[in-house]
Amino acid sequence: MPIGILINCGGVFLGGVLGALLGDKIPERVRKNLPIFFGTGSFIMGVVSINKIDAMPPVILAVILGTAFGQLIYLDEKITHFASLLRKPAEKLFTLKDNTMTEDEFLSEFVTMIVLFCASGTGIFGSIQSGMTGDHSILISKAVLDTFTAIIFATRLGLPIAAIAIPQAVIMLILFFSAQFIYPLTTPEMLADFSACGGALVLITGFKIFKLLDVSLANILPAMILVMPLSWLWSYFPL
Repeated sequence: MPIGILINCGGVFLGGVLGALLGDKIPERVRKNLPIFFGTGSFIMGVVSINKIDAMPPVILAVILGTAFGQLIYLDEKITHFASLLRKPAEKLFTLKDNTMTEDEFLSEFVTMIVLFCASGTGIFGSIQSGMTGDHSILISKAVLDTFTAIIFATRLGLPIAAIAIPQAVIMLILFFSAQFIYPLTTPEMLADFSACGGALVLITGFKIFKLLDVSLANILPAMILVMPLSWLWSYFPL
C-alpha cells in the first residue's frame, strides 16, 4: 500500500487548495518570509543527501551529461509547455492570486515547484524504498515540507499548485510499483550516489527559490537516470 505517496501527494493537493483559497488572509510578511525557510530546508535536505555520496566522479559526470542531454532535447521547454497546460484548466476554476506576475515569472516558479515536488532525489528514492521495504518515513517527512511549501506558493500561483499532485502521484506510483524490479539491481554504493545526485538537484532548487541562480532545473533531471549506471561502471573501473 503506497501510504507514503498518498500522504505526500495529498499534502501537496491540500496545501495548494488552502493556499489558493486563503492566500489573501495570510499576512504579506508571512508569505514573503516563509519561502526563505523553504529554500533553507532545500539546502539542508540537499546537503544531507549529498553527504551520503560514495564516489564523487560518477555523480558529477551524471550532472554534466544529464544537463547536456536535457539541453539537447529542450527538456525545459517540454516541461514548461506541460506546466502551461496544467495552468489553463486550473485557472478556469480559480484565478491567479498574484495578478502582477508575468507569464514567464509564473512558469519559472511553477516549473521550480514541479521539479521540487515531482523529481527531487528524496521523493524518488523514498518512493523506491517505500515500494521495496514498506518504509514510508522518508516520504512522510517530505510531505511535511511539501504541504507548507504548496500553501505558500499557492498564495502567489493559485490553484495550479494543487494540480501538481497529479503528475507527482503518477511518477511516484510508477517508481513504487517498479521498485521490486529496480531495487534488486542496485548496490549500496549506487543508492548512495543516487541520493547524492538527488541532493544536488534539491540544493540547486534551494538556490532557485532564493533567486540566486537563474538555471533550468528541468534540464538537469536526466542526471537522475544516468547516475546509477555511471556509479555501477565506476565500481568496476575506479581510478
